[in-house]
Amino acid sequence: MTEFVSSLVQLGDSTLRGSTPLLFAALGGLVSERSGVIQISLEGMMLMGAFGAAAATLSAQSPAVGVVGAVGASLLVAIVYAFFVIELKANQIVAGTAVNMFAAGLTPFLCKILYDSGTSTPSLPLNLRLQSEPVWAAWGLVFLGWLWLKYTPSGLWVRFAGEHPAALDSAGIRVKRVRWAAVLLSGCLAGLGGLSLSICLSSSFSRSMTAGRGFMALAALIFGKWKPIPTAAACLLFGFSDALQIRLQGVVLWGTEPVPVQFIQILPYIVTVLVLAGVVGQSRAPHALGVPFNKE
Repeated sequence: MTEFVSSLVQLGDSTLRGSTPLLFAALGGLVSERSGVIQISLEGMMLMGAFGAAAATLSAQSPAVGVVGAVGASLLVAIVYAFFVIELKANQIVAGTAVNMFAAGLTPFLCKILYDSGTSTPSLPLNLRLQSEPVWAAWGLVFLGWLWLKYTPSGLWVRFAGEHPAALDSAGIRVKRVRWAAVLLSGCLAGLGGLSLSICLSSSFSRSMTAGRGFMALAALIFGKWKPIPTAAACLLFGFSDALQIRLQGVVLWGTEPVPVQFIQILPYIVTVLVLAGVVGQSRAPHALGVPFNKE
């Protein structure tokens, strides 16, 4: 009985920790998409944030500087993305995909230049890694995000920018400025998601370490109907599926041979597909999502 309770506690802890990168990224996507800008580029921003966190921590020997590095790296990517989709009115899906491809190619290149390794950065000692701080920060941001969107003027501006941008403009609020702020904030949050991967859940940055988590965060956002608390619940579901597949690796479910690890590892992605298949027709995206604003 004691062993069973201990296993449940470990599973719960793994779920909370595993959902943390998704929470940061999903909150970032929520802010951007509620303002009317599709955020396909979460994967790339998370990857840049993960590299920036590891590189800055190694350079300064301080995880606090790693936070700055993560936010700075992802913010630079967000600025480029916002310029193309808001100012130049580029197709947001195409631009976001380009950002993801750019980050996937740039991070191993920088690893090779800086550390003579195309796959990872050097490992961080335990004293330079974050412990539970990202977990607490992520859940604090869920609560603050709910309050901000629901009860503050700037939160209302973000919601109107994604639902009725013309009405917001007629009230004297610049829609482009609101969308710029939302995309940049989205980049910062995605960077924190990358940080939680490289200097919290892991001890280094490794190539493609996000492993589709940016897209899983988008799935959680759709499942949560672009609302902070339901989105957080979806992140917990995906975090649970990831923690479960780790616990199931090597377990014999039938016969004498364990289930091939490849089948266990796809569990989180199967859950993602099933969730999207069940709710994609029931979720209503913001009316102006993906529509460039043209001031008349």
